[in-house]
Amino acid sequence: MGKFSQFKIQLKSMPQGTEEIEYHLDKTFFENMENTDVKGADLTVSLTATHKGDLYDLNFAINGEVTLLCDRCLDDLVLPIEATYHIGVKYGEDYNDDSDDILEIPESDNYLNVAYMIYDTVVLAIPARHVHPLGKCNRAMSAMLKKHRARTSGDEMEDELLDEIDQIDSTEEAPTDPRWDALKDLN
Repeated sequence: MGKFSQFKIQLKSMPQGTEEIEYHLDKTFFENMENTDVKGADLTVSLTATHKGDLYDLNFAINGEVTLLCDRCLDDLVLPIEATYHIGVKYGEDYNDDSDDILEIPESDNYLNVAYMIYDTVVLAIPARHVHPLGKCNRAMSAMLKKHRARTSGDEMEDELLDEIDQIDSTEEAPTDPRWDALKDLN
């Protein structure tokens, strides 16, 4: 039995209509995918598979959370994940994934393994930058980082710029430049 055998959907034996399938993803799933960034996971995947004649409609809904390392303080960071994915699958002569909406698989395949579809959907839902909200990082690590930056760079202006970037990242709406506001009024 393979690592991802539980993610095989028997398409040819699926009756007409809708079938609900649920999966639970944990740390082991990401270890098997050889992803070292995800340190923990508690995700529920709800798959709705609808068989309509020669087309199989697959709708994935993924909810839960993943644990990563914070890029700033290296402490655990729990990120909520809420993602959806839809794809149609049909049988054809060869494997063809040129379209974003339709996946064509060979007539000889009896099943479709959806593990990689689920994995890709989760990974794309994770933001590129993993940081705690402002003020939530490990204070000891933040202090060491500031101390190290000050010692190596010798430039207080760089520290101020980094602090300003942190503040900009944490604010939802940054103040606008009055010169631009005046230009906007010309419309």
